[in-house]
Amino acid sequence: MGAKPLNPLSATVPVSLVNSLLAGAAPSEVEHLAGCAGISHELLREPGARLTEEQFATLYRLRAHSLEDEMPCIFSRPLRNGSLKYLGLCLLDAPRLEIAMHRFGQFLHLLIDEFSVKARRDGNVCDVLLVAKRNAPVSRPLGRELILKLAHGLASWLIGQRIPLLGVELDFPRPSHAGDYLYLFPGPVQFNCSQTLMRFDAKYLDMVIRRQKSDLRTFLAHAPKDWLFESFAEQLMCHRVRQYLSGCLPRVPTIEITAQDLHISVRTLCRRLSAEGSTFQSVKDDLRRDLAIQRLTRSEDAIAAIAYDVGFDDPSAFHRAFRHWTGSTPHSYRKTGQGRRGSAMPLTS
Repeated sequence: MGAKPLNPLSATVPVSLVNSLLAGAAPSEVEHLAGCAGISHELLREPGARLTEEQFATLYRLRAHSLEDEMPCIFSRPLRNGSLKYLGLCLLDAPRLEIAMHRFGQFLHLLIDEFSVKARRDGNVCDVLLVAKRNAPVSRPLGRELILKLAHGLASWLIGQRIPLLGVELDFPRPSHAGDYLYLFPGPVQFNCSQTLMRFDAKYLDMVIRRQKSDLRTFLAHAPKDWLFESFAEQLMCHRVRQYLSGCLPRVPTIEITAQDLHISVRTLCRRLSAEGSTFQSVKDDLRRDLAIQRLTRSEDAIAAIAYDVGFDDPSAFHRAFRHWTGSTPHSYRKTGQGRRGSAMPLTS
């Protein structure tokens, strides 16, 4: 059928994040953008709905393109088309990451009225801190999240390796989709903090820049997916469990078998998952939900076959579980996949 191969470790995106991206858009615009991205706009009104990372990235690019704003309506001033391209060009000839991060803050200071971005070395730790400007408009939480993600994504891309985070502090209340932060930031996340920052080992600041101008077009063509969503390479315990379970499907191992095969005790497994804000059951459910959504939106496979492949012998049990996970039926996601697909235009040309 020519369907794009599935990534069994790719997470899905909560509709609350999608609707935050679309805040302020007229209903007719939302319906149009959703249709272009292959999304049923009715799902956007379902609190438990999920989108694939590809659908979210396509929706982001489409809205950014239509508004000529690469952070679409997120800040008081638009980031005109070409902003991210010239930001990347500004960073590429830095001799090492510390200089590049300083330039990152200087560049965004010219474009964003709400806050400045400061990268500072404190002993063995680097803090990338968002500092509100005096008499500035209040920034949206989504804007603060995206700038931290952009800083982390660009820094990792520039040195050619993913930078693990020692921690992330966010100065807003814990959102309903807080569990999804495990797949946004590769490190522990705290809410209701006095400031917004991310922290990583300062040794990365001394690393040389490994990218060239020829690499930038590919980076921009995939934006925002490559810098917004985390791969599972960082191997948090929830990532290790998810990877293990994905290799076992359609068999769904018990927690005892999983712990044994990962060479740890059940108690240690539970403790480490709890420290990451997760549980064995939630990892298992999230994996099966995400795989099912990918298959439903990107293939014509029978729903019964999809149910079996994600560990359900009884299709009716799969329907009940899917409605519990998303608030909708599998068929509603199958209709989603029949919509028109958005183009893969980059954020900048």
